[in-house]
Amino acid sequence: MNKPINQSGWKPGTPVASDGSAHPTVTGNKALMLEEPLIFESGGADICGVDLPETPTDLPSRLGAFARKDAIGLPGLSEPQTVRHYTRLSRQNYGIDLGFFPLGSCTMKHNPRLNEKVARMPGFADVHPMQPTDTVQGALGVMNELAHWLITLTGMHGVAMSPKAGAHGELCGILCIRAALEARGDARKVVLVPESAHGTNPATAAFAGYSTEDIPATAEGRVDLEALKARLGPDVAAVMITNPNTCGLFERDLKEISDAVHAAGGFVYCDGANFNAIMGRVKPGDLGVDAMHINLHKTFSTPHGGGGPGSGPVVLSEALSPFGPLPFTAKTADGYVHLVEEENAQEYDHVQAFGRMTAFHGQMGMFTRALTYILSHGADGLRQAAGDAVLNANYILRQLESDLDAPFAASGPCMHEALFSDAGFAEGFSTLDLAKGLIDEGFHPMTVYFPLVVHGAMLVEPTETEAKSGIDQFIMAMRSLAERAKAGDAALKSAPHHAPRARLDEAQAARNPRLTWSAPDET
Repeated sequence: MNKPINQSGWKPGTPVASDGSAHPTVTGNKALMLEEPLIFESGGADICGVDLPETPTDLPSRLGAFARKDAIGLPGLSEPQTVRHYTRLSRQNYGIDLGFFPLGSCTMKHNPRLNEKVARMPGFADVHPMQPTDTVQGALGVMNELAHWLITLTGMHGVAMSPKAGAHGELCGILCIRAALEARGDARKVVLVPESAHGTNPATAAFAGYSTEDIPATAEGRVDLEALKARLGPDVAAVMITNPNTCGLFERDLKEISDAVHAAGGFVYCDGANFNAIMGRVKPGDLGVDAMHINLHKTFSTPHGGGGPGSGPVVLSEALSPFGPLPFTAKTADGYVHLVEEENAQEYDHVQAFGRMTAFHGQMGMFTRALTYILSHGADGLRQAAGDAVLNANYILRQLESDLDAPFAASGPCMHEALFSDAGFAEGFSTLDLAKGLIDEGFHPMTVYFPLVVHGAMLVEPTETEAKSGIDQFIMAMRSLAERAKAGDAALKSAPHHAPRARLDEAQAARNPRLTWSAPDET
C-alpha cells in the first residue's frame, strides 16, 4: 500500500487536481508546480546536514534541570534540501509584486522601490534606539519632518509617532481621550461606535475600559445622524467613526457629528485606515476630528502584512495634544532635534502625557519609506493618488453593478472601495464560492464577509497603483464567476481546482488547529 507523503492524503500516481482534470504523474509534480512532503517528512531527527561534535557524556549532569529530556524532534536536512523547500513555498505565495491584491479596507498598493532604497541607506538601516541623540540627528530629523507633513495633511495640531499599527494607534487615541477627561474630573464610560466603523474600534474602546454602544446606519450606508444625536449625553466619552466608512462611502455629516459630540462634552476619534481616499483633498481636522490614526503601510505605501512592521502615527487636535504619549521629537531654532522624554517633558509643556505606547520611538524603516513617498509625490501627486484610487474603485463598481448585487450603488459615488454581496446567487452558493473561484483565475480574493452590515459582503479595493488593463481582467473574471454562481455551476462549489491545494476546511482548521506534527499512520 502506498504511504501518503503529506497530510492531504496524496499518493503517487493520483491526480493532483480535485476534479480529476489533471493527468496523473508518478511524482505528483505538475511541470513547474512541484509536489513535496512536509518538511518533517522530508528529513529525520536521526540525520543532520552538518557535522557536529559529539555531545559530551557529562553534559546532562552539567546542565542539571536545564538538560533536555526528550528528543528535539526537528528534521535533519541538507542545505540544498532546506533551500529548495523554502524556495518552493515562496513560489506558492501571492504578493503585491506578483499581481492585483483587491483586499478591501487594506489598501494593498505597490511599494515604490525608491522608498526601499532610502530605507536601506546605512544611516537609517543601521540606527539603534539606544544611540545617543547626538549620533542620530538624521534619523530624528526624518521623524520630525514626517510628523510635520502628517500634521499638515490632516489639519491637526500634534502627532504621536510611536504607535506600531492601526489598532495600536486607536488605543493611543482613546487613551489620550481618557486622559483629557480624567484631567477635568469627568468619568464618562461609554463610547459610541457606528455600525459602519471598523471592527477593531469597539475592541479598542473595551480594552481601554469603556463600554460600547452601536449607532445604526441609514439605508444608504452612512451613520444615522439623528440616532447618534439622540444618544449623546453626559456619559458619552467619545464617538469612534471611520471615514470613509467600511461601506466605501464618505461620511458627509461628519462635521455636524463632531459639533454635536463636542457640544455634549465628548471627543471624536476617526479611524484613518481609509485615509488614502481623501489624502490631499480633505483635512480631518477641518471636520472636527480630535484624534485619528494613520496607517503608513496603507496610505503611504510602506510594506504591508508580512512585509511589515507596520506603523500607525496618531494625529491629535489642540485639545488632546497635551495628553499625547512620550517620546516625541522637537526641533529647536538652531535645527537640533531633541527627543522629548519624561525627564525633559516640563520644558515642552507636556507633563500631562498619559505615558508611553512603546519602549522606543517608532519604526524607523516605515518612517523613511513614508517620508520618501510624500516628498517624491508632492502635494499634487498625493492629491492625484487619492483621486486615482477613487476613480478605480468607481470604475469597478459601475462595471459590475449589473452583474453583482451592489447594496449601496445608489448612494452616490463610492470612495476607495466598491462593495458587493452574494444576493442573487443560486441556492447553496455564496461569497466563499466566488472567492475560491477567483483563485483559479489567478487573483487573490477580495475581502469577504466584511463589513458585517452586508450579508455575504465582497469588499474590493483596487488602489491607485493598478492599471486599467489589469482591472479590466479582474472585472472579466468577476463577471464570469458571478454568472457561474447565479447558474449554480457545481464545479464552483469545489474551487479552486488549479491551486497547489484544493479547498480547505477553514472552519475546521480554526476550531481544531493542529499545532504539533506527528508521523502519519504507516498503514
